[in-house]
Amino acid sequence: MVWEIGDVEIDGRAVLAPMAGAGDRAFREVCARFGAACTCSEMVSAKALQFQDKKTRELMELGDEARPAGIQIFGSEPAVMAAAAKKAMEFSPDFIDINMGCPAPKITGPGAGSALMKTPPLCGEIVAAVAAAVPVPVTVKMRAGWDAQSVNAVEVAKICEKAGAAAVAVHARTRAQQYAPPADWGVIRAVKAAVSVPVIGNGDVTGAQSAALMLERTGCDAVMVGRGALGDPWVFRRINDYLTESCRILPPPGVCERMLVMVRHIDLMCRYKGERRAMNEARKHVAWYLRGLRGAAEFRRRAGLLETRAQLDGLVRDVVAAQREESAGRGPDQAR
Repeated sequence: MVWEIGDVEIDGRAVLAPMAGAGDRAFREVCARFGAACTCSEMVSAKALQFQDKKTRELMELGDEARPAGIQIFGSEPAVMAAAAKKAMEFSPDFIDINMGCPAPKITGPGAGSALMKTPPLCGEIVAAVAAAVPVPVTVKMRAGWDAQSVNAVEVAKICEKAGAAAVAVHARTRAQQYAPPADWGVIRAVKAAVSVPVIGNGDVTGAQSAALMLERTGCDAVMVGRGALGDPWVFRRINDYLTESCRILPPPGVCERMLVMVRHIDLMCRYKGERRAMNEARKHVAWYLRGLRGAAEFRRRAGLLETRAQLDGLVRDVVAAQREESAGRGPDQAR
């Protein structure tokens, strides 16, 4: 299914969520390879962009392998956000996304992220300023509200649409809920009924069947996968296949495929960041890829000590050997 964010065509109904500390260029490219319909950068501080911060600029690097791709910015001042969006255009994003959903205290403390949900008029002012500053569509990622007493996603979505937002993504939890309780998909359904722009549903989509269920229950245009993709970029392939091939459920990848994709992912990180820094950041990704495997606890411990690319090769050899040993003892070899 093809749908649009402004004049940008999106081919597919499963998109990758922007994730600070995990959704870097390498991860986005891996997910796109497995069918993520569009991707978005990690969140970028609008204020940091004013000072040409090197690390901040690195966050905005977009490769052609993961397009359509957006750059997400956060802040609480319309003029500063507009200036940041203009600078982000140096990296040729297909859209600019405004963060109104991050629950982290260091973001909400200064009034940004999900703290914006407490001041709906300001949300509109920010969207209007950014939309006027850039030639690409502007999207918004928001939460259900600040807390249970202020579930106002419908109000904020309507204000953002009127101010020029081309699409809204709704994480169906309040800021107070963080990520723990079940998401309230009814909030997504209510937003979809209230606005005419595309609505992307987010929250508790971990696989093909939950994606299909969200689409059915909310009427949203697409689903956004975040934590469910960590260590499992195949989730996009499963969702796409389930939605287009009469509810066919693809089998999970074997251990060899899992390790091969993991190594390719880490190699991309090394290419973009250098081996030393990449291997430090790769530790968490390796741990995610190892979930559910025999001896995973010990292998995750070793992953936490990785310093070189060569050490990763040794870990992979031991992981594959352990799974084959288990398969040999319990039945047909599933570690192909």
